[in-house]
Amino acid sequence: MKLSICMIAHNEEAKIAAALQSAAFADELIVVDCESRDKTGEIAKQNGARVFIQPNRENLNVNKNFSFEQACGEWIFCLDADELISVELADEIKRTVEKGCQEAAFFIPRKNHYFGKWLKYGGQYPDWQLRLVRRDKAHFAAKHVHERIQVAGKTGRLKAPLLHYPYDSKGEAGRKLDFYTSFEAKHLLSQGIKPSFRMAYRYLYFKPVTRFVRRYIFKLGFLDGSVGLEAIKMDMANFRLRYRKLVDLYRQDAAR
Repeated sequence: MKLSICMIAHNEEAKIAAALQSAAFADELIVVDCESRDKTGEIAKQNGARVFIQPNRENLNVNKNFSFEQACGEWIFCLDADELISVELADEIKRTVEKGCQEAAFFIPRKNHYFGKWLKYGGQYPDWQLRLVRRDKAHFAAKHVHERIQVAGKTGRLKAPLLHYPYDSKGEAGRKLDFYTSFEAKHLLSQGIKPSFRMAYRYLYFKPVTRFVRRYIFKLGFLDGSVGLEAIKMDMANFRLRYRKLVDLYRQDAAR
């Protein structure tokens, strides 16, 4: 059976070559270049990908669906530019696709590499991701940036890891945090959610604190040392920034 690798990318010239090279075993590589201002599209073509240009939409899942629509393979693996398919995972994917399994999709255990260190605790591994899917059985709902792939059929799990390198520096981490919290705030506003004392308590205190206790203490995130602490601090900041941006957007909307 034919396998397509689908990826969307925006200004990923530093990482996309390695990601595509790790996926070179597939029958087809598809990259949707979301209006990159660097050499992302050129590098993708040099590494054997079919490249399509789409607007840099805030809801990434719209472009992910577009990438699925361009695929010719019976199976699709959804890969991000900051991820690598390990040799073990490539072999497992090939065996799974070729054996004619009954599942419509498979979860992959993802390993997260933060600031030079692999995280093992705090819920960071295995970070299960639904990535290998039958093309005619899966799509993104495209309602939210973190919407999971919708699958018609049963799912399974593979064993070999997907390697994730999201942050090379604190600056990159800050830029991604700013992007996602801005989207989250706009999404909340679009749902008619307004700032309130109850919501402020929930997003500024309750959610960050309970997240810290669950991930850093109960899930042993402290065993990852200072990097584990940085990871949970970013998680906590996500909720707080999301709410503060919602307040700003609400005030701007009310002032119009």
